[in-house]
Amino acid sequence: MKSLQNYTTVIRPDDNGTFVAYVPAIPGCHAWGQTPDEAHTELISVFEMIQEEYKEQGRSLPGNVELVIANAS
Repeated sequence: MKSLQNYTTVIRPDDNGTFVAYVPAIPGCHAWGQTPDEAHTELISVFEMIQEEYKEQGRSLPGNVELVIANAS
């Protein structure tokens, strides 16, 4: 069974002073928090809920995606 460690996760600051954490490979797998650690902890909970939904539906979680960071120069 896949775990969150099998996926690329992104944690970034949001416009309102909070942090957003998400898994680009899994639609809807995102969370926020007041700190990066809090956002990551919330993301773990969201991932577990999504994982359970996929399991109940007899579906496999999608594969990971590779992120490409473009230089904005």
